[in-house]
Amino acid sequence: MTILAPADPASIVRGAEILREGGLVAFPTETVYGLGADATSAWAVARIYDAKGRPSFNPLIAHVAEIATAQREALLPEAAIRLAAAFWPGPLTIVAPAAPGGSVCELARAGLPSVALRIPDHPVALALISALGKPVAAPSANRSGHVSPVTAAHVAEDLSGRVEMILDGGRATAGLESTIVSFCDASPVLLRPGAIAREKIEKVLGAKLSAPARAEVMAPGMTASHYAPNARLRLEAHELQEGEAALDFGARLAALAAPGRIVLDLSPKGDLVEAAANLFAYLRQLDARGAARIAVAHIPERGLGEAINDRLRRAAAPRV
Repeated sequence: MTILAPADPASIVRGAEILREGGLVAFPTETVYGLGADATSAWAVARIYDAKGRPSFNPLIAHVAEIATAQREALLPEAAIRLAAAFWPGPLTIVAPAAPGGSVCELARAGLPSVALRIPDHPVALALISALGKPVAAPSANRSGHVSPVTAAHVAEDLSGRVEMILDGGRATAGLESTIVSFCDASPVLLRPGAIAREKIEKVLGAKLSAPARAEVMAPGMTASHYAPNARLRLEAHELQEGEAALDFGARLAALAAPGRIVLDLSPKGDLVEAAANLFAYLRQLDARGAARIAVAHIPERGLGEAINDRLRRAAAPRV
């Protein structure tokens, strides 16, 4: 049985107890809802993989409450510490070589010599992590490959009966997962675009981010098919085909839609921040309304548009 509880102090204390006992707790962050387990316990982390149906080779992000904790878990170079100072708490995940004696278990790292770390910018998440007193492994709280959840109701749709508790802290504000930057190579590498635009990170670093040189999955969200609704997506649509619903941007497709056609506009005014916040919620709405095929309007490849398009390409990829 899954407990759905408001994210008040008493529920957060109970949530930490559940984590300490090896249970799973879904909780809000500023990006999306996370599915938390004690990151130091291989048994608890294995339950995340089982609940999500997640491939074991896909590593998890360990959430911590302080930079000092991150420095005990990873060998952070000076450039990584500068990024942490600029963007933590916030939607930035740093991947770095795991520190000798670090507590994040090998299963959470998917057997890699690196560890992915983040300090979330959400009072409920920080309170839960602090109450546990250990890193919390937390991928998005949905079945693997499904659309990421931005409300407690979304979590319940996918995971009710598979987790012990869902802490309801309202809708996630960013609506897009964290940006992931790796410091495992000679220069910083952008592994996953996300809620912090590439340009902002490059400004702090004073250098361009490199592309991954290796094909293996080094961080969450790098599998080809991911974030997928039940419907099939057709990207870069400039018209609507028979039977298609529309995921619009800037009212590009709305004028072409026949009466009764389902049209959801990520941002009628063409605001990429608004579009990012609405992306997963609207994909879930289209699924709930029975859309079998979705035409997606062009979204500019700038700022957060890079992350939005990354998610849409993975959502539209052939299912494995």
